[in-house]
Amino acid sequence: MKRTQKLLMSTFATFVAVTLVIAALFESDLLPTGILKDDVGSDEFWAATIMELLTLCVIPVSLRLFKFGAVSRRLVSAESLLKYGMVRMLMLCLPMLANTLLYYLYMNVAFGYMAIIVFLCLAFVLPTKTRCESEVSANNN
Repeated sequence: MKRTQKLLMSTFATFVAVTLVIAALFESDLLPTGILKDDVGSDEFWAATIMELLTLCVIPVSLRLFKFGAVSRRLVSAESLLKYGMVRMLMLCLPMLANTLLYYLYMNVAFGYMAIIVFLCLAFVLPTKTRCESEVSANNN
């Protein structure tokens, strides 16, 4: 169980750190901001639409993933927790990273807000030792 918790926590920490490094690089002007912004804005519109839909769908699914019957029945060991916990972590971390990057590439605050919302959602699935143990033991009873 300890190995599973450490792997999930390191995935969380890695994605948060990479997101913060990206933000630091753009904020310090080491990387140029707004390079994809153009006058027409159709690419930005489609990117925003896709990311908004993805973010809106991924948040409730990831937060409720362990409540779904098919997942709940399989969540009986540390290995299954690692598998489904990693899926849940990536469901939140990848859109957070993409939204952060798109925010700086388009300088559209919608991407920034979505990245912040997903980051806040990560607090509800933070893989602490207690949470990992309770998620597996709840399904063993």
